[in-house]
Amino acid sequence: METMFDAEPIFPDRPIRVAVTGAAGQIGYALLPLICTGRMFGMSQKVSLHLLEITPALTALSGVAMELEDCAFPVLESILATDDAAECFKDVDVAMLVGSFPRKAGMERKELLSKNGAIFQSQGEILEAVASKDVKIVIVGNPANTNALILSYFAKSIPVQNISALTRLDHNRTVGFVAKKLGASVNNVEGVIIWGNHSSTQYPDVSNAKVKGFNQSIVEAMGGVEYLEEAMIPFIQGRGASIIAARKLSSAMSAANAACDHVRDW
Repeated sequence: METMFDAEPIFPDRPIRVAVTGAAGQIGYALLPLICTGRMFGMSQKVSLHLLEITPALTALSGVAMELEDCAFPVLESILATDDAAECFKDVDVAMLVGSFPRKAGMERKELLSKNGAIFQSQGEILEAVASKDVKIVIVGNPANTNALILSYFAKSIPVQNISALTRLDHNRTVGFVAKKLGASVNNVEGVIIWGNHSSTQYPDVSNAKVKGFNQSIVEAMGGVEYLEEAMIPFIQGRGASIIAARKLSSAMSAANAACDHVRDW
């Protein structure tokens, strides 16, 4: 059976250029190995990493670059580590905009808007000027949907369908919840939908979901509409806050995995 690692290269004759902002942060640190082990583009596609950090984090970024070199990843062709966004985004094919002011305990994503809006305005302007015109952009930094809108406004020549906000984490959380509730494998769950923003107002929808081995309605199998409204939906809506309460840090490993899934399946 063909796997994601067997995928044909997107650019057979050159490495794909991938920008990752906030590359020395928790999500970036978890994301980079996924890119370099072929989880995102397959083992046949060489990768050139363009890593961006704020100036005070450049020393930490140099350590991340050292570790990437020490891993000797077969697909990793080159690493650019910089605090210059124009240098980082030059001719990139994929831009993963992870770097942003992090959400802290008690904060709603909308509270991040004033801090992160200016960041994504600037990055939109620079991507507009120097990135590949076919660049695919994933906004991970919250509020992701609003940041994507801001960026698209300032990157008008980049097709809007090439600019997306990360909602795959909510999707993966819902798939995991359904699988655990029904004692099924996550590989056997399909048809989950997330409506709305990546926020506490999102609506996880399993009304059209299917699980291999279950012939009845998944809504019924999980306990009916009342259970979904009282248990599952609030669980998914508040999962990020629960992780912050437990770790004292926002989601990193799961967010990186979701970002990888998002680009791989795009």
